[in-house]
Amino acid sequence: MGALERSATPAPAPYLRIAAELRDRITSGELRAGEKVPSTRQITQEWGVAMATATKVLAVLRREGLVRAVPGVGTVVESPGGRAGPLARAPRRNSAREGENALTRERVVRTAIGIADAEGAAALSMRAIAAELGVSTMALYRYVPGKDELVVLMADAAFGEDELPADAPEGWRERLEAAARLQWALYRRHPWLAKAMSFTRPLLSPNALAHMEWAMAPVERLGLDPQAMLHITVTVAGYVRGVAVNLEDEAEAEQDTGITNDQWLEAQYPAMVEIVESGRYAMYGRIMRDPGVDLTLDSMFEFGLLRLLDGLGAHIARRRPGP
Repeated sequence: MGALERSATPAPAPYLRIAAELRDRITSGELRAGEKVPSTRQITQEWGVAMATATKVLAVLRREGLVRAVPGVGTVVESPGGRAGPLARAPRRNSAREGENALTRERVVRTAIGIADAEGAAALSMRAIAAELGVSTMALYRYVPGKDELVVLMADAAFGEDELPADAPEGWRERLEAAARLQWALYRRHPWLAKAMSFTRPLLSPNALAHMEWAMAPVERLGLDPQAMLHITVTVAGYVRGVAVNLEDEAEAEQDTGITNDQWLEAQYPAMVEIVESGRYAMYGRIMRDPGVDLTLDSMFEFGLLRLLDGLGAHIARRRPGP
């Protein structure tokens, strides 16, 4: 009978099993305070589980006070001074209730942004946010209807972080360039944001619309028709977003491997030389032999933005009404 009872005991859920393994690494000192724990993508690869399961793993460790999200770095082991021990975590129901009473929509949104900044959009879930705040998942739904609405609030909060410059350039080209650089800086600060934006189903973000309105003020004075104005607006913003969608992939790759993009390229260089020196790729061979050549997301943004503005200048000259 005892054997039957033991065999009938259900195995722990995969996310609990993985969380236990990572917990052991932390408590044994294998993972020390401040060190990064495996990201959601690394967990999916190492244990062969779905992204939702990996997200639950980190949520459990956050809820236990063992890890915390650090924007731009990832999820790291909490320092001993900040870690809640078993006794401190015992009155879970009361502390959770106190946390729920202190909740606001702004706090929920800011916590969500912090998780997305640190771990990427894939790690963002209502469960992860609740674990970071130390409250029940259901408590969040009093402030946000769901994840889709939360992403809209996150994007709006991100676009509202910086005040638009009062001493804005008056020329249409200078204003569009300034707006593009503001957006680029925003996407660099929040790598998940570019993929959250859409031009076919745009987010209803008052702060994003304010950016567009500010950018287009000098263009409006050119006397162009509404169709041309709209397409100029969307073309510039779409260009910035198009380059920026690569930022999150670059950040995740660096977090997962611990290798920067420059270090990765340096490691790949011998193999690349072997390929281009085969004689079949004369143009690439000439480019690689030039020490002044450098290709980064920032250089792509700079080059493309200026060429785009050149093209818009020619277009505006043709479409603009006479003096």
